[in-house]
Amino acid sequence: MNAQIQPISELNRRATNALVREVGIVNTLRFLNQFRVGGGDYTVERDQLFGDMSVKDIIRDIKAQRRTGT
Repeated sequence: MNAQIQPISELNRRATNALVREVGIVNTLRFLNQFRVGGGDYTVERDQLFGDMSVKDIIRDIKAQRRTGT
């Protein structure tokens, strides 16, 4: 077997075309979006959202919101 290394741009083009053929454009985009790099700092955002809340506090708040529909 003779493996040839393709340029990454060619590999990306061929792989994307294969995905589109197999699952369609919408599902290809959904699949590829999983691998996008996010922005921000999750640790800072988490601390801003939840502060010193425990997991039990968060669960209690979720259940309360479900009861009130907010």
